[in-house]
Amino acid sequence: MKKSLLFGLVIMSLGFVLSVMPHTTYAQCSLCSSQVESARTEKDAQDFSGLNTGILYLMTIPYLLVGAVGFFWYRYSHQRKQ
Repeated sequence: MKKSLLFGLVIMSLGFVLSVMPHTTYAQCSLCSSQVESARTEKDAQDFSGLNTGILYLMTIPYLLVGAVGFFWYRYSHQRKQ
């Protein structure tokens, strides 16, 4: 029990650290890229530098949730077999 709890905490902390690390990426989808490009040409355009970070956050959360469900399902299925 303690090993699995410790393993879960390590995985969750690793996921958190990886999600808050600074990333130097460009807009992920073509719609976001075209939106940023069109906003840059307007004279009163805002700064859209946080858009890439927002995309990465939106992309990370579903993967973490699916991974957590998969981990608990795997652990539960192996406990039932023993």
